[in-house]
Amino acid sequence: MPFPTRRLMIFRSLLGGATALVASAVTWARPAEASEAETDAAPVLVKTKSIPVGGGKIIKGTWVVTQPVRGTFRAFSAKCTHQGCTVGTISGGTINCPCHGSRFSVTDGSVVRGPASQALPRRRIKVSKGVIRLG
Repeated sequence: MPFPTRRLMIFRSLLGGATALVASAVTWARPAEASEAETDAAPVLVKTKSIPVGGGKIIKGTWVVTQPVRGTFRAFSAKCTHQGCTVGTISGGTINCPCHGSRFSVTDGSVVRGPASQALPRRRIKVSKGVIRLG
């Protein structure tokens, strides 16, 4: 059996390297595609244009989304940290609980007036293309 020529060996090496390079590129591209799909799959909480500057909106009794300053959005749990009531209104820069009068800042969820002693838990969100999604 004859030995392969130098030219054949170089060709096989180059072909093997190119195959490995393509396989590696495909493997690295998959996670980015998956993360974009996951982002689009997250449910839309609200459209950005429906959140007033300096105020906010209570979403399905579960989340509060605020816009303390133009273009800055925050999301918090709508459950009051005092006794678990769902907050009822947002006005005057505060998120207000109807049960015992606690008030929380639309900026960071901190307690502005008790009896609550802990801030509303904050939730990560993603803002893209005019919509706000859980992040």
